[in-house]
Amino acid sequence: MRRAGGARQESREQGTGNGEVTGSPETARSSERRPTTQDPHLTPHNPTPALSLVNLTRRFGAQAAVDHLSLDVARGELLALVGASGSGKTTTLRMIAGYEYPDEGRVMLADGEGEARDITALPPQRRHFGMVFQHYALFPHMTVGENVAFGLEARGVSKRERLERAERALAATGLAGARGRAVQSLSGGEQQRVALARAMVIEPQVLLLDEPLSNLDFALRRAMHAELRGMLRRFGATVVFVTHDQEDAFAVADRVALLAHGRLLQVGTPENLYDRPVSRAVAEFIGRATLVPARVEGERDGERAIIRLGESEQCVAAAVPPEWRGEGEAFAVLRPDALAFAPPDALNGWPGEVVGRRFAGVAVTYVVRLSHGVEVEVTSRDRSVREGERVALRIAHEPVAVVEG
Repeated sequence: MRRAGGARQESREQGTGNGEVTGSPETARSSERRPTTQDPHLTPHNPTPALSLVNLTRRFGAQAAVDHLSLDVARGELLALVGASGSGKTTTLRMIAGYEYPDEGRVMLADGEGEARDITALPPQRRHFGMVFQHYALFPHMTVGENVAFGLEARGVSKRERLERAERALAATGLAGARGRAVQSLSGGEQQRVALARAMVIEPQVLLLDEPLSNLDFALRRAMHAELRGMLRRFGATVVFVTHDQEDAFAVADRVALLAHGRLLQVGTPENLYDRPVSRAVAEFIGRATLVPARVEGERDGERAIIRLGESEQCVAAAVPPEWRGEGEAFAVLRPDALAFAPPDALNGWPGEVVGRRFAGVAVTYVVRLSHGVEVEVTSRDRSVREGERVALRIAHEPVAVVEG
């Protein structure tokens, strides 16, 4: 039995006022098999991605922090790079920005006509990308408006136009009228908006965000999910952002790219990664789950998973990965929301005992120890179940994801 856990926070990289990034690079080892993934955003009507990473590789000594990573980002898409510490996500962002040079591979950027050009060797200042650093890197001696207009001044834009564009950017981020305020007078959420306005005022082709919500407290962080997504949508930018937090990624991104040991494990919508993981590593990282042995039967379009726990078994519709080989061990991914309580004597139910209970407002999360010793989590709106109570469990939602061991 393996339970998916949350990612550890990745090593921080500091932003400096002049746009440089400092910090220790990630190191990683490359061991995961790289699955083939298809980009659903690249339709016949939009055949060329705005940004492409082609076999991108970065080594530090003998360790590959990023290992032959290929990934497309569609125009106007919000893509999150997610992974545990050392997964390679921040190193990838730095290579996109131009602060790290890859040992192999290319960074390709599409122009207004859709023609892709190689920008791998371009320095950061020539890529015309906007970047919001983890610690925002605002200038404390400047007003809010001066911070936002700084990039325009460096590009030779007239003072009048700088002020007008800064006002528009601040209004778009909900800070209309704040141009004359001191940066130190702002809350964490307001500072984040100023950093975002400063990055967007130059009208970048691509916007890069490094852990954009990590400095906010829990309540503000959750409140900023919809707000951040809304602001990015209004700007219409192509966005790549790094986060170790799945909740941030799921709430803000159109698609999520999960990295581990420098390799891409899976890329897709949040629902796709949660409901249809392509590997055991993805199933264990995304959300919470208990993996139990299963047997898959039937053809590709009508496969069923036989899940036997103790003396009872349940037969359910199975969702298998595209590269399913049907060989070796298989494991069913039992999510807390896919299980439900049944009467203790229910036919084919899995009997067990409630050994933990955590109230979470709308629902209660129970820990149930099944008769053969495996513990699973169950999310239920039924508040009446108590610790020590004998229960039975059944599969409530199908298909159940099945991955190879």
